[in-house]
Amino acid sequence: MYLTAAGKTLSPYEAPNDLSKGPNLMRPISAVLFDRDHTLTVDDPPYNGDPELVRPYPGAREAVARVKAAGLPVGVVTNQAGIGLGRLTVDQVEAVNARVDALLGPFDTWQYCPHAPVDECSCRKPAPGLVLRAADALGVPVPEVVVIGDTVMDVGAADAAGAIGIFVVTDRTLDSDLRRCPLVAQNIGEAVSWVLAQRQGDAA
Repeated sequence: MYLTAAGKTLSPYEAPNDLSKGPNLMRPISAVLFDRDHTLTVDDPPYNGDPELVRPYPGAREAVARVKAAGLPVGVVTNQAGIGLGRLTVDQVEAVNARVDALLGPFDTWQYCPHAPVDECSCRKPAPGLVLRAADALGVPVPEVVVIGDTVMDVGAADAAGAIGIFVVTDRTLDSDLRRCPLVAQNIGEAVSWVLAQRQGDAA
């Protein structure tokens, strides 16, 4: 079962939080950042270093295209602990990033953390570093940035930076994840629809 932030129980066939009727944040949205693995791409195999194995996550290509068509800059913020763990090289990660960019982009900024969890760096999500760097690269205020991802670490990074985080439900989502995320979308398309609806409200 899915739970909204208010604790209302919903069936698995209902959106965990109807973002089309969700809160109006009363602030502009100037950029959208996406998590990579299991948000933009299918995370299979884990620690993938082969660009030929990159597959877009269902609905991701269309979602990114809609954001770009609305005139918003887009970026990617991704933890790549495989580098720090010795399972991937920097060249492999950047080759996979380039493939994702070719299939789904182009993206206006790429920010990735190469560190292992034990490194306790300031960039590995849920730390805010990647979001802050992306906002700086795009030249937009951090509070006007939306981060869309499939883990509580994505939402946590957005919150820590002062941005807006939207959690996207996948086949890996746990009830405990939903309880920790105030904005939850059934899929990446719903998340983008909410962002664009907010933008229209800003322009009205």
